[in-house]
Amino acid sequence: MSEPFTTGSEDVDTAMARLRDQARQHEWDLVIGLTELPIHDDDGRYLLAEIDPQRRTAVLSLPALGGLRMHARSRQAVRALVSGMAEPTPRDEHRVPLPRLSGRWRLLLGMVLANRPWRLVPGLKSALVAALATGAVATINSTVWLLAGSLSWWRLLVATIASIALVVAWLVIDGELWDRPDGNSAEARERSRLYNTSTLVTLTIGVLICYLALYVVNLAWALFVLDPAVMGGYLQTSLGYGDLFVLTWFVASAATVGGALGSGLESDEAIRAAAYSKREEERRNRLAHERT
Repeated sequence: MSEPFTTGSEDVDTAMARLRDQARQHEWDLVIGLTELPIHDDDGRYLLAEIDPQRRTAVLSLPALGGLRMHARSRQAVRALVSGMAEPTPRDEHRVPLPRLSGRWRLLLGMVLANRPWRLVPGLKSALVAALATGAVATINSTVWLLAGSLSWWRLLVATIASIALVVAWLVIDGELWDRPDGNSAEARERSRLYNTSTLVTLTIGVLICYLALYVVNLAWALFVLDPAVMGGYLQTSLGYGDLFVLTWFVASAATVGGALGSGLESDEAIRAAAYSKREEERRNRLAHERT
């Protein structure tokens, strides 16, 4: 069965109590809970799994698996949990913590991949339309030709970085994606840092994918409608097809900024749905509801 965990189920004791209640209610002999949320103990340590062999209950954090080969690794982990709890002489309850340093990186990777950053662009249709329209118009603008030809490679690189950073910042602010600690404890602040880092990485990857896609689309458009000889005659200089690649680079940055303006037409719910996994989206919606 599938249902959302409550916000407090990030605490492993709460999650295990929830699973035991389900086991009693449905008269299950063995129950394993899988969650896309990171789980932690009272000391703030992030866990891969918590196992109670005597009550045949376990919870497994999918992001703690690292995000790569998730289906195979999760099946292997579930088989190991079932085998361990099915032993005739059950052991005491125990936890599988993640390493302090490498475990956090693995958990962050799992959270980012669980958010599926490659689905950001299709989820923000207004931003996509605005970016494509901006790119189409800018490509045939003679002022843009002049600007693109006058910029050095490092200025174009700065424009790329600035446009991506601007879109990420706008999505965080407009969609209210910044996670605030639910308390003053060090553990609460650490959890917020983890969630905010995963949000920034997810959005950066998603916007970078959008940037590359815009570059390809605008390059195809430029090769179709523009003639370097005509452009060179207008600008009174010699141009070749290689200059179209530079022009497209500059246009992709401008189109990305146009996409940021288009994302303002999206609702906060649409931005969260595009930026997060279903479970993380539900978690943030519940937090927002509780704080209001």
